[in-house]
Amino acid sequence: QVQLVESGGGLVQAGGSLRLSCAAPRRTFSNYVMAWFRQAPGKEREFVATISNNGGTTDYEDSVKGRFTISRDNAKNTVYLQMNSLKPEDTAVYYCAARTSMYLSRLVTGYGYWGQGTQVTVSS
Repeated sequence: QVQLVESGGGLVQAGGSLRLSCAAPRRTFSNYVMAWFRQAPGKEREFVATISNNGGTTDYEDSVKGRFTISRDNAKNTVYLQMNSLKPEDTAVYYCAARTSMYLSRLVTGYGYWGQGTQVTVSS
């Protein structure tokens, strides 16, 4: 069982920045591909970004490329999402997810472990 705990959400004006963190207190954290998803009210959960086990490979949803950066620190069992140039359409609950595979995935169904979510609200 993998417990994921997100933090760092909040209210920010358009153009601002936030950094989300996801802690996974587990010795085998480096075995997991990690990802961030988001879900806006009335919409389905959607892929945002993912990162390989060793951090060497990343993938982003097109609308966040160049604005968001996913990274991880395996020594701290933590994955991050740095969000810059935030837009009102980025408003959502952001979820951290983990999968026991060496391959990246953009699918919600590809991840077996989820955090509780953290709210990000971007005002115009």
